[in-house]
Amino acid sequence: MEGVRSEDEYVETLQLERRRFAWVQERYLGKTPAEAAAAALDFYKYEPPGTPYRDLVFHDHAWHWALPGYYWKTHPELARPCEAYFDVE
Repeated sequence: MEGVRSEDEYVETLQLERRRFAWVQERYLGKTPAEAAAAALDFYKYEPPGTPYRDLVFHDHAWHWALPGYYWKTHPELARPCEAYFDVE
């Protein structure tokens, strides 16, 4: 997910990453849907056009942002997204 995006592409990507972030937090961290959605909104804040590096948050999958680093140490099988993650739309 890199390169210059139109505003529509940015918003679409932002919404998709929020949904995926929330899905991971619900499935693997046991958050409620409301908690996970709030965490996703907090992490993936909208940044207006012209904001330096506003696409930087997309350099990695929401999967990695949603799971704390220590989680991968105790669950190494989760270092990479599972197939179901890519089905989240």
